Amino acid sequence: MRITPENVLVSNLGPRLAKSPLPLSTDPADNMGCFIPDESRVRYQVELNTGFDSREDVFFEKAGPRELNFFRPEETRAAIVTCGGLCPGLNNVIRSAFLELHYNYHVQEVFGIRYGYAGMNPAVGKPPLKLTPDLVENIHEEGGTILGSSRGPQPDAVIVDFLVKEKINLLICVGGDGTQRGTHDIYTEITKRGLPIAVVGIPKTIDNDLMYVYRSFGLSTAIDKSREILFCAHAEARGAINGIGLVKLMGRHAGFIAAGATLASQIVNYTLIPEVPFALHGPQGLLETLRKRLKKRTHAVIVVAEGAGQDLLRDAPQEKDASGNVKFGDIGLFLKDQIAAHFQKIGVTVNLRYIDPSYSIRSVAANCDDSLLCDQLGRHAVHAGMAGKTDVLIGYWHNVFTHLPIPLAVAEKKRVSPKSELWRGVLLSTGQPKEFTGPGQTLDRPRPLDAAH
Repeated sequence: MRITPENVLVSNLGPRLAKSPLPLSTDPADNMGCFIPDESRVRYQVELNTGFDSREDVFFEKAGPRELNFFRPEETRAAIVTCGGLCPGLNNVIRSAFLELHYNYHVQEVFGIRYGYAGMNPAVGKPPLKLTPDLVENIHEEGGTILGSSRGPQPDAVIVDFLVKEKINLLICVGGDGTQRGTHDIYTEITKRGLPIAVVGIPKTIDNDLMYVYRSFGLSTAIDKSREILFCAHAEARGAINGIGLVKLMGRHAGFIAAGATLASQIVNYTLIPEVPFALHGPQGLLETLRKRLKKRTHAVIVVAEGAGQDLLRDAPQEKDASGNVKFGDIGLFLKDQIAAHFQKIGVTVNLRYIDPSYSIRSVAANCDDSLLCDQLGRHAVHAGMAGKTDVLIGYWHNVFTHLPIPLAVAEKKRVSPKSELWRGVLLSTGQPKEFTGPGQTLDRPRPLDAAH
């Protein structure tokens, strides 16, 4: 979807007449902080005359507290739901959103929805959990989510019935693109009924694949932990004759974690991501290139994102998960078997160590960088909701928080561009060929170039 001035417009529930309880100023020079005027904007394209397509000026609405709110705190009941897979920082987001609602806006009833959207379907879910200062006091020190999570949708009408029954008029939904599509569907049902209920999304995708969100929480922690594992894989590889450390990392559609961990560690020799196809066989294929590397240096470290090389696994059964996503074939195990078989065939002994740390990484506590980001995302979601912003995701663009219409955010995936500085850095660090091609193969298939990060 091409970004335009029209599709960045944010939905509002109505006039804002309630004065904010926050002790802020209207003077931008005030050191205590100030309210954000609704007219404040963040430029989409910050660089000019770079040779890229010059789009018409597009501005995101700037996030932050408003002087006048739609909801009065004494009449507000809020709820927070976490959906999808685990990600470092979920508890941080819950805690910060609750603290902002409870202490700064003086909203006295804040609930946690149990186990994702299922918690808003009485037929299958558990009752909501009332959040308190004591309950959330130390949760940011732990991985996972105290609310639990789940994948898959629930009927929109049932969810809205639940919100009405529980008198919840502000719902904060923490999740990736599937969750946010669900958030938009809830908004649509609310709008159909003419209800004054705000739904606000917080981007949660460890893969960092949401459009117009420069960095989502969990990415920094994932790269940190992945780097530690790569050092271990490197030690294993160097400690054996023809040692190969093969590490599979997260990244169904986008290779940001694999690329980031490669650059952070500087010890990877081959990085394989979904955005750049590769061939196994032939003089320029991965296996022959790997053979030459072992002959010269006697060890190698390979990083593969989970969504890479899926064209090599076309015979795998096309099952779907609870969210309707096609289950990918296991490229890590596939490469492990292919590498072992190839070197056995050519009579070369290798010592292959395969590591898949995905679930371990997803379940750890957030690092400092992600903790700061989570705190700000949680608080900005509360500001947006109290102001009556709805069907909106809290974006992060040029180090500024924005209000991003959910339909725009989920229209397509953000992916690593093979022409980006990030990927050029990977090629320089690894020394791998720009392309691994097989016999008669150029790998010039179309590649999405959604983002140049």
